[in-house]
Amino acid sequence: MQQNFFWQGAKTGLVIGFSTMPFGLIFGAIAVDGGITPLHATMMSAVIFGGASQLVGVQMFGSHVPAWLIVLSVFAVNFRHVLYSAAIAPHLRSYHSLTRALAFFFLTDPQFAESAKRVDSHGRVEPSWYFGMATIVYALWVGSSGIGALFGEMIGDPAALAIDVLLPVYFLGLVLGFRRRPLFSIVVPVSAVASIVAMHTIGSPWHVSAGALAGVIAAVILHRDVPAAAATEEAGL
Repeated sequence: MQQNFFWQGAKTGLVIGFSTMPFGLIFGAIAVDGGITPLHATMMSAVIFGGASQLVGVQMFGSHVPAWLIVLSVFAVNFRHVLYSAAIAPHLRSYHSLTRALAFFFLTDPQFAESAKRVDSHGRVEPSWYFGMATIVYALWVGSSGIGALFGEMIGDPAALAIDVLLPVYFLGLVLGFRRRPLFSIVVPVSAVASIVAMHTIGSPWHVSAGALAGVIAAVILHRDVPAAAATEEAGL
């Protein structure tokens, strides 16, 4: 049964992995164009395993900015992963401590989205399913980064091929996957408006964290304990 869970996760990982490969190719090409060797670009994907933060990092490396500012900017982009961890942690309590730490390393945007769907449909996230998906996504990301680093010059300008629009479209698809969740129609617009305002005031990449925090605050303020509310209505209060 555990083996079946692993292959179920691997099948999900194949779909996600192939959809993220264009981003890996772009990262590899941009990294080499910024002066990073193909080996180091591939190792960066293997060690950091965070597409958006990797792109921010390589774009700042050649800008002669202080190292602490690069680290802080990467943290701003990856702040959403803190929220992912808080949300998924209750479903990983049965994992061994080392296994749980490894699970958090693999907790990318699609990994979180698919894990949340797994909780909705099965009530839990089986370790074998989780790592079946994570292994495939990780391998395809690192591999595509290496290919992009080696043959990135053949891609040319990503904007000219409209490849640069794939990332926002991809994230939009992830967000719409939660459209049936309570407060979706309120939290998402609040987060989007806050992110846009922050983009034009404090700038990138801080707008990512600003949008996330605004969404969390909206959810906290508007959250209602459904069972408690139902009991109150039944009591005629």
